[in-house]
Amino acid sequence: MPVHLTSRRQFITQLGAAMALSQLPAAGAEVDEGLIAILNDTHIGAQQAADAAIPANLRSTIEWLLALPKRPAAVIINGDLALKDGRRGDYERFAKLIAPLQAAGLPLHLTMGNHDDRAVFYDVMKESSSAVESKFVSMVELPGVNLFLLDSLKATMVTQGLLGPAQIDWLVKLLNTHADKPALLFAHHNPRLGGEPLHFPGGLEDSEPLWRALSTRKHVKAYIHGHIHHRNFFEHEGIHILNTPATSYVADKKTSTTGWTMLRLTAEGAEATTHAHQADHAWNGVKVPLRWR
Repeated sequence: MPVHLTSRRQFITQLGAAMALSQLPAAGAEVDEGLIAILNDTHIGAQQAADAAIPANLRSTIEWLLALPKRPAAVIINGDLALKDGRRGDYERFAKLIAPLQAAGLPLHLTMGNHDDRAVFYDVMKESSSAVESKFVSMVELPGVNLFLLDSLKATMVTQGLLGPAQIDWLVKLLNTHADKPALLFAHHNPRLGGEPLHFPGGLEDSEPLWRALSTRKHVKAYIHGHIHHRNFFEHEGIHILNTPATSYVADKKTSTTGWTMLRLTAEGAEATTHAHQADHAWNGVKVPLRWR
């Protein structure tokens, strides 16, 4: 059976935008309101063997999350959920792998990447189109921060990403009406600024209009992405850019490894801790402090 991500989530409409509120935790479970788990690039395929590295990595990450003494306030899987071109079997396999998170009541939120197919995802995962036409977007309200989940999927199997004017307008309206808390943005694609130029060609095509909208809104603190299958920390016009490691596989085995990120909110900003599947890798356990502007 597919996982119904909306089964315990209340949707409301404000300024024409659907805002996905955090799922309620399982009965009796303690929630750590300042902790956010970030995964991306799971690349799950229908035909992958159970003991193959890609599904095993996701499974071990989920087991780690379930073993935490307190539940994260949100679990984000930031795009490229499917192996290559977003086939039905990929999402059916993905749904089975993430089912333990849903069963335990962890608040799970997904975004689209360039290896996803939005229509197939909607059908298998029993999701539906959201406030922006042809985009899967949401806002998640947490006690200390607001999360904005963006859809940078331009087209399946097209490396470059695109938000589009309608999605940027939607984002700006919500940012304007939710300026009381820090805003963290999640999208699969890297921006074409403030980071490593080597990866700009495959990044977000409308990075510049997006940043013009973000830079003047001081409550926007960070933009968090995957796509590159690496790990970096940059900053552009006061906004932190976090490139978080892939769960599935790496682009360069000499420098990268697979893993996930735990973001701890602090009084000054946040602290990002990398957890690697390769226990002896230099990234594993490294904490990077992020001071909000």
